[in-house]
Amino acid sequence: MSILTREAAQNWITRWDRQQEGYLPDREERFTALIDAVEAGAGRSDPLVLDLGCGPGSLSSRLLDRLPGATVVAIDADPLLLALGDAVNAGRPGLRFADHDLREPGWAAALGLPRPADVAVSTTALHWLSPGDLRTMLAELTSVLRPGGLFLNGDHMEAGDVAPRLGELERAVHDRATARRFGAGMPEDWRQWWDAAGADPELAELCHARERRVAGADHHGSESLFLSTHVAALREAGFGEIGTLWQNGHNRLLGAIYG
Repeated sequence: MSILTREAAQNWITRWDRQQEGYLPDREERFTALIDAVEAGAGRSDPLVLDLGCGPGSLSSRLLDRLPGATVVAIDADPLLLALGDAVNAGRPGLRFADHDLREPGWAAALGLPRPADVAVSTTALHWLSPGDLRTMLAELTSVLRPGGLFLNGDHMEAGDVAPRLGELERAVHDRATARRFGAGMPEDWRQWWDAAGADPELAELCHARERRVAGADHHGSESLFLSTHVAALREAGFGEIGTLWQNGHNRLLGAIYG
């Protein structure tokens, strides 16, 4: 496999962050709110944090910029995104990337954590899980999350299934924020980013590895779209207090306390 340089990987991550902003014009604000919650609620300056569906580590790296004493285990099953994150962060104290599918039983135990995690975070990832996989994943998460530990999930979570008119307003608020931010033209979208990555010879072997893995996956798009789905799954897994810590339209930071 060709060696992925730090510079090349950083260029792809910068481009990844840009295309993500096309879906989340206030992405950095949500990152800030999430990290504020970790800093305020972890209960220690050196928390053990799990980043679920970490992608190339955009959240993990920002979290460690703020909390250098933290230990972050960044978990994903995409070989290309993990390779990008690993190339940019190689040797960074406190950060470890772990290749695990959150839908597969045993992923939590396979992390080999030295102690229960203080916080689990995720951003723009868990909507891909089916409601059944989301419930199973959260149940397994609680096996490695300490009592009183935090769960923080930033994602699009709609209220339209229980409040249709409010759901429409949430989407309208989001659409107007996007139009203001990108009035001069939208950045490339998710599909265009992946098409470009697939055309880069330096990423060819990683793209092939990803295709082999994705080909065997049962994936049907954004399956856990509604806020009620996430709240119900958290309650079933044993989380007590659950609420929205930050919101802009249907883009939310959902927080929950275990136990």
